[in-house]
Amino acid sequence: MSNAGEIPREEGIDHSLSLIREGYRYILNKRRSFNSDIFETRLLGKKAICMGGKEAAELFYDPKKFKRKDAAPNRTIQTLFGKNGVQALDGQAHKHRKEMFMSIMSPEALIRLTDITKKQWGLAAAKWEETDKAILYEETKEILFRTACEWAGVPVQVSEIKKLTSCFGAMFESAGAVGPKHWKGRNARNNAEKWMKELIEEVRQGTVNPPENTALYRFSWHRELDGNLLDIEIATVEVINIIRPIVAIAIFINFIALAVHHYPEERENLQIGDENYVEMFIQEVRRFYPFFSFVVALVKEDFIWNGYQFEEGTLTLLDLYGTNHDPKIWDNPDVFNPSRFTNWQESPFAFIPQGGGDYLGGHRCAGEWVTIEVMKVSLNFLVNQITYELPDQDLSYDMVSIPSIPHSKIQIENVKLRM
Repeated sequence: MSNAGEIPREEGIDHSLSLIREGYRYILNKRRSFNSDIFETRLLGKKAICMGGKEAAELFYDPKKFKRKDAAPNRTIQTLFGKNGVQALDGQAHKHRKEMFMSIMSPEALIRLTDITKKQWGLAAAKWEETDKAILYEETKEILFRTACEWAGVPVQVSEIKKLTSCFGAMFESAGAVGPKHWKGRNARNNAEKWMKELIEEVRQGTVNPPENTALYRFSWHRELDGNLLDIEIATVEVINIIRPIVAIAIFINFIALAVHHYPEERENLQIGDENYVEMFIQEVRRFYPFFSFVVALVKEDFIWNGYQFEEGTLTLLDLYGTNHDPKIWDNPDVFNPSRFTNWQESPFAFIPQGGGDYLGGHRCAGEWVTIEVMKVSLNFLVNQITYELPDQDLSYDMVSIPSIPHSKIQIENVKLRM
């Protein structure tokens, strides 16, 4: 007989609508109401366990306890992740595929990425000088799409850039959507996969020859554990899994601009050129503002944790936003304060905007370094390389739409390059 206690349970038939209505705060609100870092609910007609905090994150990323295969809802696979991508793998298959991603994250590759990002920001700003105003979010998505393609060795026709930028944006913008927005995301993925598959076919036929140190080359010629070339459908998904997350950094960059506007005292600190402070500011943007709300997995086999029974196959959600706003981890978590990262040496399970644990063996995002480097370049450009004005607009953002974006998408005008 098990000595496990009962996990606090949310009463009712199904709480999927509550999750949609409460968005980023759904799990955090319930954790506070139950005074527990773990509770049970029902989502999409099935029992689900929701949890948050450092200990919960450490548990969630234990590969002996949880698996990713078949965990993500089909609607998320058809928009955000794609079928049979690295996010859905476990064990040696996951480690081998993750090594493929990490192989393009060398220091030299990241320097090349920052150089490309600087160039694309400069080209965009020169264009903005000739216009009355620019919508920062939309413009940044295109900057990052151009950057990602060049870095990944992906050739793209100029006439296709706006359409493809829209496709890659729709994939992550529809991640939490239902109805027409969801169908837009599915259609966008289908179009992007068709384009990418044709490119990979041309690489394997020798008619397109990307540099050997790029994602398009390495993923096209990657061999799985059985020695066979990576299935072309999967290779397609994985190259997209390089480009799409880079385009999604546009969300963080809009929040950078918002933070600089809302906390003008930070601008002076950032203009000094203190690299440590720049990194602290970037990390606080990633902690403070909403990005994605939770990640999912399935219980691998029955086990007991902290006196609670976890049953095989149970859907489990880890609260990313709530963990990054957990008062047990962060002093005054709802205050924007970059200095909290001074000499910060916490556990890799306490700060999890892009997942927790280690990069190679676990499911922490392989592109986290990419995110930080792109954000640094973008922050420097917005603070030190251009001047601009923000006209009256709705700079608020809600905590329901996932991902959340400032409602005006940040309109800027009178853009000038600094001499």
